Amino acid sequence: MPSDRRQFLRGTSLAAAGALLASHLPDTTAAAAAPTVSDPLAGRLYKTLKIGMIKVPGSLADKFAAAKQAGFAGVELNAPGMNVDETKAAIVSSGLPVDGTVCSSHWQVRHTSPDAAVRAQALADLKTALRDTHAVGGHSVLLVVGKGEDGPESEIWARSVTNIKQAVPLAAELGVSIVIENVWNQFLYDHAGGPDQSADKFVKYVDEFHSPWVGMQFDIGNHWKYGSMGDWIRALDKRVLKLDIKGFSRAQSKFTPIGEGDIDYADVRKALVEINFHGWVAAEVGGGDLAELTSISQQMDVAFGL
Repeated sequence: MPSDRRQFLRGTSLAAAGALLASHLPDTTAAAAAPTVSDPLAGRLYKTLKIGMIKVPGSLADKFAAAKQAGFAGVELNAPGMNVDETKAAIVSSGLPVDGTVCSSHWQVRHTSPDAAVRAQALADLKTALRDTHAVGGHSVLLVVGKGEDGPESEIWARSVTNIKQAVPLAAELGVSIVIENVWNQFLYDHAGGPDQSADKFVKYVDEFHSPWVGMQFDIGNHWKYGSMGDWIRALDKRVLKLDIKGFSRAQSKFTPIGEGDIDYADVRKALVEINFHGWVAAEVGGGDLAELTSISQQMDVAFGL
C-alpha cells in the first residue's frame, strides 16, 4: 500500500507540473516530455536545480527565466527564508514552477541534537518549510536529518525519528513530502569505510516513519565513494521520491561536474527503470551564468540518456 500511495502521489505531482509547463517549456524539455526516442528514461525525468546555482544578475523572476532558458523545468528554493509573494510572482512571470525546497537550517539546527530546544526549533523550521513550499505550489522539502557527531547512532536515530515524525501529519495535510538526502553527515553509513557499503540503514530509517510522505531525495553523487549507486537505488526502491545529481571520482576522491568522474551512470539508469522511477532530478553543483547553466542541463541529458 505505501508503494502504491507513493506512485499515486508522484503521478499527481507530475500531472500538476505538466499542466503548468505545457505552454511554457523550452523546446528541449518539451521534447523530453514527449519523446520520439527509445531510451527508457526519456519522458520520465523533470530537470530542476538549486536556486543558489543561478548566478545571473537581476530579480528572482530573472533567475527563474534564466533557468527556464537553460532547459530546466523547475527550480528548488530554500525555506525557511523564502519570500512567498516574490516567489509566486516569479512563477507567474517565468512559467517555471517551484518543485520543492531545501530546508535552509538543517545543518545548524538539527533533529539529532541532544538539546531539546534545538530539536524544537528544527521541528518548527521543518513545519515552516512545509507550509512555505505548499504556498508556492511545491511538493517536497529536502531534509538532512542531522549529524553523527550528535551522539551514538542508536541515540540520534531514535531522537531524530521522534522529532521529525511530529511534522508528518502536516506534510500529509499539505501534500508536501519530506525527502531525506543521503549526505556526508556520518550517519547511516561508515564515513571511514570502503566502497562496498549498502543502503540498508537508509531503508530501515525511512521505514520507521511508516508514512508515504517520508522518502528519499537520493543524491547519486554523494555516496558513490561508499557503494554502488545502482544497487542503492534498487534497495531504496519506491522510497526514492526525487533525485539529486553531481559527479564524483573515486579515483581522485573528489566531487566533479556531472558526467565527469567515474560514477556508473549506465547502472544508475538501469536501476531507475527497474524501480519505475518517474519524477524530478535536481542538479546540485556550482552553477553559474546562463551559458554554464545550459551546459549543466546538457550534462544531465547525457548522464540520464535523455
